Amino acid sequence: MWANGKAAGAGAGAAASVRILERLQRRAWRSQTEAKAWSPRGGASSSGPPWSPRGGASSSGPPWSPRGGSSSGPPWRLLFFGSDQFAVESLKRLRSSSRSGEGIVESVEVVTLPSDVPVRRFAHHHHLPVHSWPPPSVDGRFDVGVVVSFGCLLPETLISRFPYGVLNVHPSLLPRWRGPAPIFHTIMHGDSVTGVTVIQIRPHRFDVGPILNQDLHLVPEKCTADELGAALATKGAGLLMDTLRTLPEKLARKTEQRQTGGTFAPKVSTSMSWVLWEEQTCDHIDRLYRSIGSRIPLRTTWMGTTVRLLELVGRGHVSLSDEEKRPAPGSVRYQKDSNTLAVCCKDGWVSFQAVCLKKRLTAADFYNGYLHKSSGGHFVSRK
Repeated sequence: MWANGKAAGAGAGAAASVRILERLQRRAWRSQTEAKAWSPRGGASSSGPPWSPRGGASSSGPPWSPRGGSSSGPPWRLLFFGSDQFAVESLKRLRSSSRSGEGIVESVEVVTLPSDVPVRRFAHHHHLPVHSWPPPSVDGRFDVGVVVSFGCLLPETLISRFPYGVLNVHPSLLPRWRGPAPIFHTIMHGDSVTGVTVIQIRPHRFDVGPILNQDLHLVPEKCTADELGAALATKGAGLLMDTLRTLPEKLARKTEQRQTGGTFAPKVSTSMSWVLWEEQTCDHIDRLYRSIGSRIPLRTTWMGTTVRLLELVGRGHVSLSDEEKRPAPGSVRYQKDSNTLAVCCKDGWVSFQAVCLKKRLTAADFYNGYLHKSSGGHFVSRK
């Protein structure tokens, strides 16, 4: 019994060892095949000396070895570049992955702006290593860079230090809305579909690199830029993790951006907030308010004084007598039943619940203090 048991056990053990050895051999062969098939920085590689992203040239072994062995995938050592709240969601997912042991992220360090931005606060709170821009030497310390809403152009000398390049999570369907404010322009121009794109960045220009991953997102009706930004931040973080999970394959299948359909999304400025009553429709003013209103109030003038327009209700309904001709754009009516100010624009009326001159005034306050004292009071567009 014992002799037969030991013999059987030995046979089983030998068979198991053979299976393990065969599995390791297949894995090594697969890694070598993949390494020959593509180069992590520029697509297919048909010639050239072997190299090792972490250790320089290699005179033997597979064509390249990111970590000195046969592995060509995660977990990754990441350097994260970001600044605002949109970037925090991706950083949160990377940190969670590094702590979960799921095998995608080995470690993450952070580069951010010197000021007290959301990414810096998050990194300090969760005890992540933080570096101010520009970062110290990164040679041999990281596999991949990740840029999310950072705002600084990475130089070619820095990009080349990452064996697998630098990824960027961008909240639009590139090439539409390249630039620093894609979410605001998505709302401002009434796009019904947007999305998130992960690209591999290139030096000298923002948002032009090849696409590794992309996901569509339907824009809800009457959505604000803040609401859309929160949804895309979550979707972008998930798309980033999906990209990192199979990064070598994503790099091998990357596609260049289309040469047509590119649009630019410039920074939002105060100049965008001036309402042109003669030129802008109700829908245009509504989109403008939903895109920038939470950060820069819409503006007009009243008797030479700047007025900030607050709490847009939407399209207003004003009843005019038969004798009353159509009011001029900018005309203001107080609607007592809804306690709103209705303002005439190109194709109708838009209503606001409050305005701000020297201080915040409800519609009733503005009527009692200003409107009823004037004859034919109206807001004037600033040209």
